Amino acid sequence: MRRTSTLALLLAVPALALLALAGARHLAPRAHGQDAAPGLVVEGLAGEGHVAAPANVLEGHFATSLACARCHASAPGAQAMRDSAGRSVAPFDLWRSSMKANAARDPLWRAAVAAEVAATPAARAEIEADCARCHLPMAAEEARRRDLPVNLALLGRDDALGQLARDGVSCTVCHQIDPANLGKPESFAGGWKIGDERKIYGPHADPFPTAMQRFTGFTPTHATHMRSAGLCATCHVQIAATLEPDGTHTGHRLVEQASYLEWRNSDFRDEAPTPGASPASCASCHFPITDASGAMIVTKIARNPGGRDFPGIDPRAPFGRHVLVGGNTLLPAIFRDHGAELGVNAPPEAFGDTLARAREQLQTRTARLALEGVAREGATLLGRVRVENLTGHKVPTGFPLRRLWLRVRVTDGAGRVVFESGGHDDAGRLVGAGGAVRASEQVGGPIEPHRGRVAGPDDVVVWEAIMADPAGRPTFRVRRGARFLKDDRLLPRGWRPDHPDAAATAPVGVAEDPGFGPGGATVALALPVGEAAGPLALEVDVLYQPLAARFAAELLAFDAPEIARFRRYWELADRRPERVARAEARVE
Repeated sequence: MRRTSTLALLLAVPALALLALAGARHLAPRAHGQDAAPGLVVEGLAGEGHVAAPANVLEGHFATSLACARCHASAPGAQAMRDSAGRSVAPFDLWRSSMKANAARDPLWRAAVAAEVAATPAARAEIEADCARCHLPMAAEEARRRDLPVNLALLGRDDALGQLARDGVSCTVCHQIDPANLGKPESFAGGWKIGDERKIYGPHADPFPTAMQRFTGFTPTHATHMRSAGLCATCHVQIAATLEPDGTHTGHRLVEQASYLEWRNSDFRDEAPTPGASPASCASCHFPITDASGAMIVTKIARNPGGRDFPGIDPRAPFGRHVLVGGNTLLPAIFRDHGAELGVNAPPEAFGDTLARAREQLQTRTARLALEGVAREGATLLGRVRVENLTGHKVPTGFPLRRLWLRVRVTDGAGRVVFESGGHDDAGRLVGAGGAVRASEQVGGPIEPHRGRVAGPDDVVVWEAIMADPAGRPTFRVRRGARFLKDDRLLPRGWRPDHPDAAATAPVGVAEDPGFGPGGATVALALPVGEAAGPLALEVDVLYQPLAARFAAELLAFDAPEIARFRRYWELADRRPERVARAEARVE
């Protein structure tokens, strides 16, 4: 906020609020307003049957989001943090249903960690400490500073440290990260640094510190790095040390997540000294400064704890919408449907909004599909499919449990299917002729090879990353992975093999495919259609799964309470893939 008088600010805040906030460390939620939260049962995450009402906590170097929500959530009596149409763009309102807010409650992540521990029980402490750093960062950092064990037991604590743990990737993590080492290797894999000054960094110049200092003990500080990709890189480059079954290190290190490095080797990089041809940082998509209608957001950035506007504060820009959506449509739906059990701090409709935004992003800003040269030559339908990656990183990116594939279907003049490749059942599993689930979807089954041509129903084009252990065998446990057996995820536009990050982001298994390259892939079609009567209708879909059916099968093969819990959610979920793009053609 811009400077205004201290007296005006204090007069705008009820006296009781000042008394309650001044010097407080552990603040219980109020019974009304934005701070209210019911007692929620967090099954498994905080101990079976443990009641964990989200609370205002000011502890050590951090605060929970409810402390920030006192001024950075919308209120009916305030115009602050609203777009030109009056819709809330308040950081807390949008963030609370994001995957960042629920990183510690994520049942899929908990199941994946449990599987890693089950596969390598001797390395439990190492695995949990590594995962906690980015999924419960406030508690992990506070525990480290106190020489306490950093593990997932922090989630079950009944004290302020447990509240910090359950608040996930919260406001006072990202907004306190020091810019000194951003973009450097030492910042990766949770290498973010937070000082002792309790500075809250933001993009707005000339902040007035009194209100935030009085209410929370933090000092708002102007900084230019809050919309930098290097900030995101601290957790979106993950490098895992490979382990033997007995927990010993093999000496291999797998770059299992490289979204920032992929972006840095693309036309979208905006870092000096050599920006790309279309510079745009991570924040451009994931913290847009335009509203849902595409208009630039200019708004007051805070309101007072009593639910009214601070007097004398001017609207500010840029103002990033904390939507934080990617391509995850599975977890927002699970949080929407099982929120009370998972201890979320957002209503079902908020998760519904996040789910809708994720689908909109998948369908409009992820990939473009085009058909070229479609023609019939006797019993064969020929053509090419061009899939263009519209993002600044690989598609899919991140943890190697996601996949993209082509569904190719031809129908005759009577609407009968005469060819199909890439079909799936209602459980999202790839099927072959007659609807039989493909062997590649089964535990221990073969891996779908990279394909650049579809000439039969078994030619399924699947773009994915599959890890290999030191012996070259496929593995679905990241701490077993020594390299990638297959990585044909679509490269971003501008990717270069001579870039410093090329080795960490290079595709694997595509050397014989001339149609695969920077910016996407071209797939040749030679579809057998026999004597089918025309006109023939060709439909090609790009389909996406945030959790590939094969990865899920390998995960659910382990036995642990967290895995059993996720299995229940998974079996109740809509597991059908999301359609990212479609192209159609008709041939007489």
